[in-house]
Amino acid sequence: MARHDERDPLSEEDLAQIADLPKVELHLHHEGAAPPAFIRGLAKEKSVNLSGVFRADGTYAFRDFAHFLSVYEAATQVLQSPRDYGRLTTALLEESAANGVIYCETFLSPDFCGGGDLGAWREYLHAIREASYAAERDLGIVSRGIVTCIRHFGPDRSRPVARCAAETAGDWIVGFGMGGDENRAELRDFLYAFDMAREAGLKLTTHAGEWRGPREVRSAIEDLRVARIGHGVRAIEDLALVDLIAETGVVLEVCPGSNVALGVYPDLAAHPVAELRARGIKVTVSTDDPPFFQTTMRQEYVNLASTFQWDADTLREVTRTAAEAAFCDLETRTRILKRLETA
Repeated sequence: MARHDERDPLSEEDLAQIADLPKVELHLHHEGAAPPAFIRGLAKEKSVNLSGVFRADGTYAFRDFAHFLSVYEAATQVLQSPRDYGRLTTALLEESAANGVIYCETFLSPDFCGGGDLGAWREYLHAIREASYAAERDLGIVSRGIVTCIRHFGPDRSRPVARCAAETAGDWIVGFGMGGDENRAELRDFLYAFDMAREAGLKLTTHAGEWRGPREVRSAIEDLRVARIGHGVRAIEDLALVDLIAETGVVLEVCPGSNVALGVYPDLAAHPVAELRARGIKVTVSTDDPPFFQTTMRQEYVNLASTFQWDADTLREVTRTAAEAAFCDLETRTRILKRLETA
């Protein structure tokens, strides 16, 4: 497909081709990907009151980022057992596969899966892995897990979470990271947990540069020494930092729809993803918490194509970048890259 500029908009046929491209997603929160109907069904089964969690139309209700976090945690209260997480894994992978995702990495926190207890975490992880392998067999979608500590739970809580990650590192748990409220604490406060995960052979990522500015992104690179950064978009405010990211090869897990839904940017046209890529940064595309932000990977690809005139070849390059940045083992990565090449 030829490249397009603003005077030569993509056709409906072009957009349909882009929507159908095979996709790789690196930034997807396990609970945040729960379909609203799935959460409502569990709440009914367990007689859990979720008033205030949903709008009248059945979608998740939140006003801003802080409220989003509280609604997110309220919704997770219906996930009470390994079986619940197994069912959730099946539901989210079915949705991802329906949107053309052939490989995804999801963020999981032992804080939600057993309260940070290693024994309980192993039980939850077993159920999640079983559902993951079943989805790979039945739907062709491969998934892996990244254990995350929760920033606003504090540095002390991050240590048992890192231990859970280190003790279960292997073929399915491939990374360690951190989510939560970026405005709490400093990244260097969590160095102990990240060092523990690094010593266990896990690859590292962290949320940074979504709410705080470029200094936070620099800290992720220099203090935590991560390979990838969740969001990272506010690095664009410091072009010297942009050059550093490009030079070091740190990959950004960009979630454009999430950034617009939460008000980081007023609309997609104002989002810096295209400029970051043009300046040599390795950008990837993900949905973050898709039902919360009423998006899908198909929609993300189409929106980027429509807004920035990214053609199918450009989005194939972005997808290949994601596959190359995946935390999985070499055999799995090779298999995913071959699927992309032969699609």
